[in-house]
Amino acid sequence: MNLKPVNQLSLYGHHVELLNFIELYKSQKLPNKILLSGEKGIGKSTLAYHIINHILSTDEDNSYDPKNFKINHKNKSFKLILNKSNPNFISIDIDDEKKSIDINQIRNLILTLNKSSFNKKPRFVLIDNIELLNINSVNALLKILEEPNDNIFFILINSNKKILPTLKSRCLNYNITLTSSQSIDITNKILDQNCMNLIHEQMINYYSTPGSLLSLLNFATENNLDLKQINLKDFIKKIIMEKKYKKDHFIKYQLYSLIEIYFRNNISIKNIKLLKIHNYFLKKINNTKIFNLDDESLLMEFEERVLNA
Repeated sequence: MNLKPVNQLSLYGHHVELLNFIELYKSQKLPNKILLSGEKGIGKSTLAYHIINHILSTDEDNSYDPKNFKINHKNKSFKLILNKSNPNFISIDIDDEKKSIDINQIRNLILTLNKSSFNKKPRFVLIDNIELLNINSVNALLKILEEPNDNIFFILINSNKKILPTLKSRCLNYNITLTSSQSIDITNKILDQNCMNLIHEQMINYYSTPGSLLSLLNFATENNLDLKQINLKDFIKKIIMEKKYKKDHFIKYQLYSLIEIYFRNNISIKNIKLLKIHNYFLKKINNTKIFNLDDESLLMEFEERVLNA
């Protein structure tokens, strides 16, 4: 299953948000610096791609279908974005095997934006995982956000992690949310079946998002695992021991949620020792998420002190 936002032709949920952004654009009030914030896997980037396609495909054949909230796979702008050759779209994300968005990526962005556009259409810059910008990248980005060229729109994606106030203050922040039932419903629509029949209820909590649930199923398929039957402890142990979290950002994000679920399932008033360990790891997990700290030492310690205890 291809879960990349650029490939998602249908928009599930976030219909109101899409229509609001389109109305702002039509009335020439769309902010040129937008920050979409929300839990990882909730659909922020997918929403951004639908906003962009709706605008860029307006005068094209097979334009965006606003009634069904769908991108037409035959649309020219969609095909060019998919092939990374659309002159009106620039995407920046963290490169594989790197821990931050490199300064050279921002420098290349600046060079591209300084070139004249081939048409009169607006240009969009989509930067995912902005919390992974290093300090040099942030400073370079701030300069072009302060004085962007005409008809250029920046959409920044943040998964509820700490970012510099100077960056946040230059954008209009939109919080993207889903209820637990909405997340389950969207996941079921994408799968065309009930995900509760595929995933043990222990692995689905209030904070699960469609992206995290689908990545969990993808992971299980690739590793020949039955998520309905596998023990939660053994599942967490497999991810940590085989360092699966290093290759899959969604799995790493989901792993922290599964660790918290594990504590909730095993903690009791009588077990004071586990309660103290839980508080210790909860603090470390929160700091790791917020400040993008190294996770390997944390997970190795959790395996040794909890799973192997």
